Amino acid sequence: MRGAAIETSHEYLVDARGCAVATLQSLPALRRLFERVVQDLALVPVGPGAWHVFPGPAGITGAWLLSDAHLTIHTYPEAGLAAINLYCRGRSAEWPWDGALRDALGAETVSVRVLQRGATS
Repeated sequence: MRGAAIETSHEYLVDARGCAVATLQSLPALRRLFERVVQDLALVPVGPGAWHVFPGPAGITGAWLLSDAHLTIHTYPEAGLAAINLYCRGRSAEWPWDGALRDALGAETVSVRVLQRGATS
């Protein structure tokens, strides 16, 4: 049906800067971070996550498909950056990004932008 209203969703765009290089290159650390986000927000994975570890002193890309969301990360050790995206359909998913990413990644600063998606005017 064209023009039908859909539920408003929320997309979280998170940049963690000044992160520990070794952590940004650690697949176990990033998996633990994803497990914490999913558990804390009661999200439901629909299968195992997909991860790619780039060769050499490069970063990692990860993606989890969730029943009503997706969670992705791209790490850039050379810049001390982790770029995270969480999309949640039909609900807000507030989470303590700042403190959690300081603890998990050694981030010095964390910025979070929240976009409402699917809202009709």
